[in-house]
Amino acid sequence: MQTEDLLNMVKDVLDERKGQNITVLNVIGKTSITDYMVVVTSTSERHAKALCQYVLEKAKENQLTPPGVEGLQGSDWVLLDLGDVVLHIFTAKAREFYQLEKLWSVEITEES
Repeated sequence: MQTEDLLNMVKDVLDERKGQNITVLNVIGKTSITDYMVVVTSTSERHAKALCQYVLEKAKENQLTPPGVEGLQGSDWVLLDLGDVVLHIFTAKAREFYQLEKLWSVEITEES
């Protein structure tokens, strides 16, 4: 699956399953671990787990085996590593606290 198709699949699943404030961060050139980070707000820890499970199911339907999942056991931050796309699912309180969008919006500057 191409990166853009994977990204669109993730966004579509999150939108269908009532993920809130879906944000895509293009981190190409800022990190070597992934090309895109998707940040979404869930209504609860249970909703975060369910959103992750729905994306996992869709990934498996497309013959993708995610390298890693963290936080499924009762957490306000669930991370799903899909390779070129990393999904961060937060409760509203955790998203406000960690502010990933702000962290990754910093521009890289070259030092002499």
